[in-house]
Amino acid sequence: MISASSLDRVVEAMAPLYAAMTLGYGAVRWWHALTPDQCTGINRFVSVFAIPLLTFHLLSSNDPYAMNPRFLAADSCQKLLLLTILFIWARLRPRSATGASSSSLPWVITIFSLATLPNTVVMGIPLLRGMYGPQTDALMVQIVVLQAAVWYNLVIFLYEYMAARCAATEGCQPDGSVPTLRPMSEKEAAVAAFNGHLVEEGEGEAIKLPPSPPSMWVILTVAGRKLCRIPNTHASFFGLIWSFIAFGFGIKMPKIIDDSVTIISGTAIGLSMFNIGTFMAKQTRLISCGYSVAAFAMVIKFFVGPSIMIVTSLAFGLQDLLLRVAIIQAALPLAVLSFVYAKEYNVHPEIMSTGLELETLCFMLHCYHSQIFPISNYFLNAGLFLGYFHLFLSQSSIT
Repeated sequence: MISASSLDRVVEAMAPLYAAMTLGYGAVRWWHALTPDQCTGINRFVSVFAIPLLTFHLLSSNDPYAMNPRFLAADSCQKLLLLTILFIWARLRPRSATGASSSSLPWVITIFSLATLPNTVVMGIPLLRGMYGPQTDALMVQIVVLQAAVWYNLVIFLYEYMAARCAATEGCQPDGSVPTLRPMSEKEAAVAAFNGHLVEEGEGEAIKLPPSPPSMWVILTVAGRKLCRIPNTHASFFGLIWSFIAFGFGIKMPKIIDDSVTIISGTAIGLSMFNIGTFMAKQTRLISCGYSVAAFAMVIKFFVGPSIMIVTSLAFGLQDLLLRVAIIQAALPLAVLSFVYAKEYNVHPEIMSTGLELETLCFMLHCYHSQIFPISNYFLNAGLFLGYFHLFLSQSSIT
């Protein structure tokens, strides 16, 4: 059972975040202190500077030689298994005649983020420390390191792949601009016609020839090149390299560099929550994605993710503390950074913001309810979300 002291620590960790979100909401809705362009600039700063430096800080300060391979393997297999299921679903799903706009890839990314990228830093560490002691801190840090080094970069690659495919199939640039027309020779016109480009005929209007489907290799190459230019990719690479050097040879990072990284990386979570508040303020209703979609997001978070984690954890032989920590962290609310990238690429940001808000609220109410009514709470939630299976496990003592 979650003790009152651990619940207090979770509330202490979450209250400043909701203060930042409320401030962002008020700055746009009540005081009109920020314009839409300024809100976009805040999100851009978070995604280009704050999050990459936070990633570098987490990776560079983690000891790669002391990580738990079975625990990380179970977590990785949970994500890979769900991703495989989602890709099979996307492949088998019938497509409409509208083309790339009807792609299932945006839903693959959204469902994957909802189910497998929990808020381990803000909620996971204080909650699990209060339940099982400080020995769980290292496990949570390892989950965060793996998320920053692998899974967020994978999500970014999928975003870039989706943008590259859209640009290739719809005749637009990745930034949405249209190619400039110029006069062509007959040979150029023939080549352009073969490739599905725009062609000018004499002094008449430009005509759009049917585009030929681009090869998968071209799309992957474009997405890979863009991924290599993203700051978070560089931060992950240099953070891993430095961690192996620092902990392998006992070298400490210079204090000037460490303090500079810490100052900027410390703004990532707070500004992300502030950004969520500005986004919510621009919506016409509180549940911006709709009640049915919000309920779907809750089921994905609290049922699908933890259910797959139970299967993979048992498959890798996790027991006692490792098993409980694995299941609890899978049931944590959505990570704040997932909303930042969803808004940056404009892929279901309303679902991410609503999911983050409702999941965190429900999780906090559940923790409070389980602390006040521990017995009746079992029967109340057992039929709703399998993700709360950790409440049963937390009752038995660790052998």
